[in-house]
Amino acid sequence: MLRLGVLDQSPVRGGGAADAIHETLELAEICDRLGYYRYWLAEHHATPGLAGSSPEVLIGQVAARTSRIRVGSGGVMLQHYSPLKVAESFRVLEALFPGRVDLGIGRAPGS
Repeated sequence: MLRLGVLDQSPVRGGGAADAIHETLELAEICDRLGYYRYWLAEHHATPGLAGSSPEVLIGQVAARTSRIRVGSGGVMLQHYSPLKVAESFRVLEALFPGRVDLGIGRAPGS
């Protein structure tokens, strides 16, 4: 069976960051209804065209608004954070949404 997923960078188109985040949430709900397996949320900083600077916050919102789809970070730029804090945040997300949260780690500058 082919498992399809989506990587959402939360692009800002015409509106502001709040509009982009609302579009991300709507797209995640659609993907859940259509049977997609996973929804990845990207992390970008200081990039005016992308609103996804905090994937762990968006993961919580996406998981709360969906029922089946797995949700993950694609990925957390670990050099910006305490590894312990990242692990603890994702442990809480996993406790809230058992079996649905994936932690992806990156090493790029995050732009």
